[in-house]
Amino acid sequence: MADDGHDSGTKRLVVALVRGVHGLRGAVRVEVLTDRPDARFVPGAVLYPEGGDAPLTVATAEPVQDGPGWRLRFAEVASRDQADSLRGIYLETEVRPGVELARGEVYWHEVIGVPVRDLDGADLGVVKDVYRVAGTEVYVVGGGRFGTFDLPAVRAFIRIFAPRRGEIVIDAAALDLSPPKARPTGPDRPRAPRRSSRKPKTDAPSNTAPSPTVASPTSAEDPQGRDAAAGTDPATDVEA
Repeated sequence: MADDGHDSGTKRLVVALVRGVHGLRGAVRVEVLTDRPDARFVPGAVLYPEGGDAPLTVATAEPVQDGPGWRLRFAEVASRDQADSLRGIYLETEVRPGVELARGEVYWHEVIGVPVRDLDGADLGVVKDVYRVAGTEVYVVGGGRFGTFDLPAVRAFIRIFAPRRGEIVIDAAALDLSPPKARPTGPDRPRAPRRSSRKPKTDAPSNTAPSPTVASPTSAEDPQGRDAAAGTDPATDVEA
């Protein structure tokens, strides 16, 4: 994420990554990194290459029918060679934090690094990463006495969710956390049994959190300033 030099209240968030080019007229295929592609990629919307100030005005935009992502064409890009120069570049949009988000929402990058405490005030670490499973945010917490663990953004586990004031309070007992086990070392360490067959690969994330019954909305952004939203359930204490 980067500050816009013209307005200290405006931030830039990554909304897409250019993966390839399409055709001869300068269209690009992008990986979508926003929860709002229909709003971010409308004709007339202005995007910027990450770290640059040269505007890219969306001329046409449509989801790719035969694969993932969207296909964008910009008014300033008229040829395949020009489009190819954008390959591998992150595209950013300008937003005003707090203006586009609903009450209780924050961006993912605002959650990264926030301390996590138990109900008794014990330090459990900080949020290291955020990912999404079936529409629910999961916060990866590490650096505390329980090692690294997944924290689904649901009210059964999160009692206070206020990342902007640096506070996330959870019910560690409800998560059934336990300290990581020390792995034996040296010649007496037991050998792992040989598997008769390999486990097939799946497209589901490994180490997923249990399926929540109530999701907490959060406005999310990763450390790169990705345009995604995360939140908390209305019954959870959230910041205004």
